[in-house]
Amino acid sequence: MPVGAELHNALQTLIALLAILNPIGAIPIFIALTSDEDPQQQLATAKLTSRAVAIVLLISAFLGEYILQFFGISIAAFQVAGGMVLMLLAFNMLQAKPSRYRHTPEETAEGMNKEAVAVVPLAIPLMAGPGTMITVIIAHHKNVSWLASGLLIVDILVIAGVAYVALRLAQPLSRRLGVTGINITTRIFGLVLAAIAVTFIANGLAALFPGLVHVSTAP
Repeated sequence: MPVGAELHNALQTLIALLAILNPIGAIPIFIALTSDEDPQQQLATAKLTSRAVAIVLLISAFLGEYILQFFGISIAAFQVAGGMVLMLLAFNMLQAKPSRYRHTPEETAEGMNKEAVAVVPLAIPLMAGPGTMITVIIAHHKNVSWLASGLLIVDILVIAGVAYVALRLAQPLSRRLGVTGINITTRIFGLVLAAIAVTFIANGLAALFPGLVHVSTAP
């Protein structure tokens, strides 16, 4: 695959991860879960959360496909199922509503009773949840070179960095954006995510039922 195409795929994956992660939408939850922490503790929580996000996504990307093979699940079927999950996430984001597929109110409530919330529920499942895991597994499946794999690692590290910056600046960003600003950002990410979900489903169906492609392109 030409270098330009691999760079394009890496950029698509980065945009998809950014839309699913929705770091701005995670700010209110981070503030609520760390309300009893001082600034230094919040900084430590943000660092640990971003590291956990990177580790979980790297493991998902490079081991996820082997787990699917162990259970006899084809990548095409996984694309369709994953696209449906992403579509549900997108619908909730378009309504600026918290999605139970990323985290549940019960998980948030339990997190508020924990001393350490960086890994659970902030990193898992809020930021490195089903949507981001699905995306990196499918992205890794499409990789055909060391360069593509390296670019995927860069994407994951960039996303982890974005998560850290968003959480590190949670208080000032929350004051600057307000509820309306956060909701608008969430809806924009939701629209992007809906388009990505449609692409996943279409590609999966085309691989599962190649006859559909011939029928749709017939004169």
